[in-house]
Amino acid sequence: MTRINIEQLRTFLAVVRLGGVRRAASGLNLTQPAVTARIKNLEDSLACELFERRSGGMRLTKRGELLLAHAEKFEHLTELVERDVVDPQGIDGRLRLGVSETIAQCWLPELVSRLHGLYPRLDIEFNVDISLNLRAGLLNREIDLAILLGPVSEYFVNNIELPGFDLGWYAAANTEPGLTEDKYLSRPVLTYARNTRPYRELKEMLFERVGPDVSMFPSSSLSACFRLVEADLGVAVLPRALGQEFVDTGRIREFDPGWVPSPLRFTASYLGEPRSHLIETAAKLALEVAIEYQRDRNY
Repeated sequence: MTRINIEQLRTFLAVVRLGGVRRAASGLNLTQPAVTARIKNLEDSLACELFERRSGGMRLTKRGELLLAHAEKFEHLTELVERDVVDPQGIDGRLRLGVSETIAQCWLPELVSRLHGLYPRLDIEFNVDISLNLRAGLLNREIDLAILLGPVSEYFVNNIELPGFDLGWYAAANTEPGLTEDKYLSRPVLTYARNTRPYRELKEMLFERVGPDVSMFPSSSLSACFRLVEADLGVAVLPRALGQEFVDTGRIREFDPGWVPSPLRFTASYLGEPRSHLIETAAKLALEVAIEYQRDRNY
């Protein structure tokens, strides 16, 4: 029997967990023929078929089921070796990082810098998107670590709670001061994208306090919201951590209608299986960077 190797077992686990060769190839950053070849070589090495190949997909054979338990043990042992023995300076690989725009505009650069300092050979891919899409990418195993409006409630997802972001109300710098709440909120209200928790909460509060005729303009770009406020095309409720620079430079000003939605709550979320010391370390590093960012700016 030919000796089997860890990469073959990892590929086998990816096919099982992701439900097929195509998704496993995407998750492993390999071509489909490469994944197929690894599975074929593994089957040849073990002198048995591991999958039943049907029109509806691939299903484990009885021997495949037996191998699954052993492969998970190998995977766990490999993770322990990486955690306890391997020098982080020598670890290479890929980290697929998904972040919301709030994080991207605040402390993402510092997180990437810290990760590169700890793992200089690590390739970091990052995607900036709304939390709904980041959650889907995480559950589909297209993202390794998602920093999003959380937590993600599925039992197999680990969530590390991060410091929140207070929200503030903003208007153009030349807006007449001392306006009543009704006058301010008779303007279009710019805020987070439609399929987000902040949008839903703000919509409920506006309907309750202002009425159903309030005009809301959701956007997936917070920077665009600030520019539209600066151009006096509406008011906005947005993170104060991002708005302060605009206020300090006199481009917009903050106002107080007497209420504000609750702070934004973010989590660093990742799958609990397969366990990865690298991803866990990145999530904990995100917490450290977030705490330092909030402390330094006193938000």
